[in-house]
Amino acid sequence: IALLIFRDLPDNPAVEWDTQLLATLVLQHIEAKNINLVVTFDAGGVSGHANHVSLYAAVRYSVCSLLWVPPWAAAGRCQVLVLESVNLLRKYISFLDVLISCLLPRDALFILTEEETEQAKRAMRCHRSQLLWFRRLYLLCSRYLVVNSLRLL
Repeated sequence: IALLIFRDLPDNPAVEWDTQLLATLVLQHIEAKNINLVVTFDAGGVSGHANHVSLYAAVRYSVCSLLWVPPWAAAGRCQVLVLESVNLLRKYISFLDVLISCLLPRDALFILTEEETEQAKRAMRCHRSQLLWFRRLYLLCSRYLVVNSLRLL
């Protein structure tokens, strides 16, 4: 199955993944690990990254057609939160976006501590092959390293 994943789900910002295949894999993982909360990208994929958008589509497909549970039987239901994509200005104003995010409607808001922000930056730096110029800008001033607003799917 690993060969299938690498061939059919390449890490490539221009490649859309197969929704049904990915939904099946995600659902299998949710069921195998008894997961009750999934956090994923929204329809914008934060940066328009095709893989991120595909993941949202697959999770939405899973929730709407495979995981749907009637409201009266929702006790064991898996909840899904989607990370809000914001415009370019908000994306790169770092901690200044906290005030904006607090004022806007959302279902969940996570504000990282300075220590958590530094931990996230250290994790990003471990992936040197991924550190292109725009990711270096991301490390300097992205709001996503400080604040994340999410909505229930």
